[in-house]
Amino acid sequence: MNKILVCYFSATGVTKKVAEKLSQAIEGDLFEIEPQERYSEKDLDWMDHNSRSSIEMSQGIKPNIKNTVPNREDYDTICLGFPIWWYKEPTIINQFLEENDMTGKNIYIFVTSGSSTIDSTYKSIKDDFPHLNFVKGKRFTGTESTKEYQKWVVE
Repeated sequence: MNKILVCYFSATGVTKKVAEKLSQAIEGDLFEIEPQERYSEKDLDWMDHNSRSSIEMSQGIKPNIKNTVPNREDYDTICLGFPIWWYKEPTIINQFLEENDMTGKNIYIFVTSGSSTIDSTYKSIKDDFPHLNFVKGKRFTGTESTKEYQKWVVE
């Protein structure tokens, strides 16, 4: 049996909504990747070079994560979602993948973004973790139908 886990990081709630819809559509378990210290609106101001998110991304600083995936060995497929920051995955995702061994799992990447495509983000995460099996990636808006989510993971 192919057991699916939908893991996501969401700073503003957009990715969370997509993750919840995806999880329901594919009957997967849901897991939120939570930073030790939540991001404030000021932390997320990408126009401010001194904001927390800007510093993390420009310096490769990985925030501490509050939780780990329970029983990850039970899952064959991981759907990993996050917003695109600076055309790549937020550094918390790198920290998550370093702390939670996903070797041997099929990993589907889903992202949210107001305008960026998934192309550079998908390449970045594959380059950062060449030993992992990234199956495919997709940018979701949250307006997709249940069938669209199901089709993405099944095909």
